[in-house]
Amino acid sequence: MSQQPSAAPAPTSAVATVSERHDWWRDAVIYQVYPRSFADSNGDGMGDLEGARTRLPYLRDLGVDAVWLSPFYASPQADAGYDVADYRAVDPMFGTLLDADALIRDAHALGLRIIVDLVPNHSSDQYEWFKRALAEGPGSPSRDRYHFRPGKGKNGELPPNDWESVFGGPAWTRVTEPDGTPGEWYLHLFAPEQPDFNWEHPAVGDEFRSILRFWLDMGVDGFRIDVAHGMVKAEGLPDLGFHEQLKLLGNDVMPFFDQDGVHAIYRQWRRILDEYSGERIFVAEAWTPTVERTANYVRPDELHQAFNFQYLGTHWDAEELRTVIDRTLDAMRPVGAPATWVLSNHDVTRHATRFANPAGLGTQIRLAGDRALGLRRARAATLLMLALPGSAYVYQGEELGLPDVVDLPDEVRQDPAYFRGAGQDGFRDGCRVPIPWTREGSSYGFGDGGSWLPQPAGWGELSVEAQTGTPGSTLELYREALAVRRATADLGAGDAVEWLRAPEGVVAFRRGDFVCVANTTGESVAMPAYGRVLLASGEITEAAGEAKVPADTTVWWTRA
Repeated sequence: MSQQPSAAPAPTSAVATVSERHDWWRDAVIYQVYPRSFADSNGDGMGDLEGARTRLPYLRDLGVDAVWLSPFYASPQADAGYDVADYRAVDPMFGTLLDADALIRDAHALGLRIIVDLVPNHSSDQYEWFKRALAEGPGSPSRDRYHFRPGKGKNGELPPNDWESVFGGPAWTRVTEPDGTPGEWYLHLFAPEQPDFNWEHPAVGDEFRSILRFWLDMGVDGFRIDVAHGMVKAEGLPDLGFHEQLKLLGNDVMPFFDQDGVHAIYRQWRRILDEYSGERIFVAEAWTPTVERTANYVRPDELHQAFNFQYLGTHWDAEELRTVIDRTLDAMRPVGAPATWVLSNHDVTRHATRFANPAGLGTQIRLAGDRALGLRRARAATLLMLALPGSAYVYQGEELGLPDVVDLPDEVRQDPAYFRGAGQDGFRDGCRVPIPWTREGSSYGFGDGGSWLPQPAGWGELSVEAQTGTPGSTLELYREALAVRRATADLGAGDAVEWLRAPEGVVAFRRGDFVCVANTTGESVAMPAYGRVLLASGEITEAAGEAKVPADTTVWWTRA
């Protein structure tokens, strides 16, 4: 595997578009790379850092500002790398630290910033601290760095409390002690291979402050914080008193999520980040009951951005969209943070498939639905998202209009939640299938040795090669939308929209000279022609100052 950068740097003007922008993150478009499914450089069927590095010019040309890389750290891969065994090493399946360095350097030469995942809520059970805690037995100081507890019941045979894992089953696993007897239990809010750190122990905070500096010194531009709402648990680890707790996630503050104590941690981290030049940033993956609680994570002395999961889960419905847009902007404005907008990521069904199905099925769907309808809505939803004030996130492959692969054979699935039946639906593999680059080949250009998840027949017709230069393709729509967004001052920046009067089922707002209209209905609607059409997700017609906007279509106009 190559360890030296070779991609040609972008022209100076391309570098300046990012590196010289103040507060770049406030209106940035950030592209999520899921490394194992993006590009494979060595033909082993698994994407890697060198593969991602060779594709950086594609991302530069797409028009994004930054790249967020899902975990590539050393890991047993019990949860696709979110079980970290060494936070300062690259897993051999992805390459080496030299590959990470080359990727960061090439990205910067191309005018792109790099954001890496940080996983502070839990480690792998193969992390050195945890292995030592098991080996040393009850009473060991090493166990204080995690949540070890004696069990309940006559012989300690019951879990210490009634908390349930997000992946299903109890959030506790009992260990076998060094002498071979059943012993204490440890807490894991996700898989048993992911024991939760005890953030009350000072060594945990010390370790992560060191990890932050390690990667900042490597040159990364920021961190996406996994389970940013976790880490701190309610004092005494109290019982909840009922089962099916997953139904409450995102609806109530839980004793193990969204505790106020996490904010002291982030204030410490922010001081470290502010020591470094170049406007480095933190992005929170914080599942909270309301956008108002999400705003707590992005106060001026804490994190910079937080994912807007309320928006991601909103149906393709004008009234719902207006409500969540208003609530988001109203919540972020008092803390001076930008809103974020996202439609897909590595944990949810791709929005081209979600929108292909009836509303109310959630964000994990195993039904293909109406593919043409889903793609039409996905394209319209993208233009709406990119027209809103704040920062937007694009998940790899959504620019190709990729659907979820809903018919993967059970025997190839690797999502750990799939194997713990009472947890999440366990079908996240469908959005993680490696993306197609070419029309043909053993893995449609992903690599020379197949792909770790099977790609469906016909994947090549959705590839980058097939869509490049094709008028009306989803890829060209994204390229044009991102170019227009970057060139239009009224897009991205700011913290408010001016709602316009519109027919039922239509979202319409103005931002300076710019107007966005999104028709979420199944019928064409007549709207005023607000000026010159900049872009539309579908075919529109104009006559006598009026525009006919087709069903499930978004239009951008400008009066300039």
